[in-house]
Amino acid sequence: MVACPEGNYGVRRDGFLRIGQRRKAHTLPAELLKVSSDTPESSVLRYACDFIRRGQIVGLPTDTYYGLAADPFNLSAVQQIYRAKGRPETRALPILVNSVAQALTLTRDLPDEFMKLAERFWPGALTLLVDASHKLPLKVTANTGRVALRWPNSNVARSLIEVLEGPVTGTSANISGFPACSSSAQVVKQLGDKLPLILDAGETGAILASTIVDLHYDGWRILREGTVTEDDIRAALEE
Repeated sequence: MVACPEGNYGVRRDGFLRIGQRRKAHTLPAELLKVSSDTPESSVLRYACDFIRRGQIVGLPTDTYYGLAADPFNLSAVQQIYRAKGRPETRALPILVNSVAQALTLTRDLPDEFMKLAERFWPGALTLLVDASHKLPLKVTANTGRVALRWPNSNVARSLIEVLEGPVTGTSANISGFPACSSSAQVVKQLGDKLPLILDAGETGAILASTIVDLHYDGWRILREGTVTEDDIRAALEE
C-alpha cells in the first residue's frame, strides 16, 4: 500500500486517489423551514436560535424584507454576513431589537428625538441611527461607533429575539447591490448556498424598505426614505 500525504484528494473512477488533486468542496443548499407569520412555532424558533448561538446565519422574515439574523456580538458570524452578501465592511450592519428597553442597552448619549420617534413608530418600519454602546463590537458599526436600530413589526422576528434573549443583525437577505427579497424563494436564489437555514413565512408583501433616520444632538436627517415619510417624521417630532 502506498502512503498518501494528508489532505482531501480527488478519487479516480478506479477508486484510487490521484495524488495532488484535491476534491472540490460541495456546499449544501440552505434548509427551508416553514414558520407561521402570525403565531411562530416555538420549536421552529428554538431550532433557529440554536444556529445563531453556534455563530451561524439564519434567513429571517420581517415586516419589510427578509433579513440575515446573526449574533452581533459574535465577530465570526458578523464576518460571515459580510462575506455572504459581498457587502463592503465600510457599511455597518443594522440590528433588530424587540423592545425600546433592549435598544437602549445598545446605545449611548441619545438625543430626545430618539424616544419620540421610537414611541411613535416602533414596532415598525423605522430604523434609527445613533451612537452605539461601547459594548457593541466596532466591526458591526463599520468602525463608526454608530448603530442602526429597528424594532420590526414582525411576530417571527420579535419572537426569535425573545427566545434568543438578545438582539440580532437585520441586514437584508440579498447579495449586495441586488434587489431585496420579499420571499424565501428569492433568498434561496441569491443566498441559498451561503446559509444553513431560512425561515419561510411566505411573502412579506413589502414594497419599500424601512426609513433610516440619522439622529444627532444638533438635528436629524433622512438617509433613506421608505415606508415612513419625511412628513411623518416631522409630524411626530412636533407633537
